[in-house]
Amino acid sequence: MRISFELSAEPRGDQGKGASRRLRHAGKVPAILYGGHADARNLSLEHTRLLGLIDNEKFYSSIISVNVGSEKQAAIVKDVQMHPARNAVLHVDLQRVNENEKIRLHLPIHFKGEAISPGVKSQGGVVSHLMQDVEVVCLPKDLPEFLELDLSAMNLNDTLFLADIQLPAGVTVSALAHGRNAPVVSIHAPRAAEPEPTAEETTTAAAPAEGAAAAPAAGAAAPAADAKKDDKGAKKEGGKK
Repeated sequence: MRISFELSAEPRGDQGKGASRRLRHAGKVPAILYGGHADARNLSLEHTRLLGLIDNEKFYSSIISVNVGSEKQAAIVKDVQMHPARNAVLHVDLQRVNENEKIRLHLPIHFKGEAISPGVKSQGGVVSHLMQDVEVVCLPKDLPEFLELDLSAMNLNDTLFLADIQLPAGVTVSALAHGRNAPVVSIHAPRAAEPEPTAEETTTAAAPAEGAAAAPAAGAAAPAADAKKDDKGAKKEGGKK
């Protein structure tokens, strides 16, 4: 089993929002280690150490060693909860790894040969990545760092699917096992830019707006004329008296 990272951890007994808040103020991150036919264990991790790892894609697709004192436990990262406004880790979920049990996690897809593919190089196409990672199932010893997809033979309007990814021995894709062969990448013609409106189109579009503005003014003249008629009628009745 290949170990790519190590994390020093400490056991924690206090739970709840207040305890987690105090832990974060002390530069620690609450974490939980579960699975592997053992009880879940509450831990705390060094926040500074985590910040140096969370931007590395291998951190999420590798087996790490969680070290609590002299005890070492192989694990994988299942979830990292970040603060919505600050670059701060709020919580980490870790799952135990047993050497003889298959694990399930997402691996990044690395694309190669885009620039030399006929669809891009000679046909003027644009590459669209429809998927960036994929969930796989395998034994820990068979876990690759990433999956690779070769685009060098793609033409315009071609699409490659999950089944086109060359998988290492012992690795299966969860979606394919359930009959879902989703598209991963395609090459298509670039979208044509919308033409700028001409001066004539702009004038024509503005004309109804001017007419609509004039209509209320014409409508407003009618009540004014009626008011004058009513005023004259009132004067005539006053004269008869």
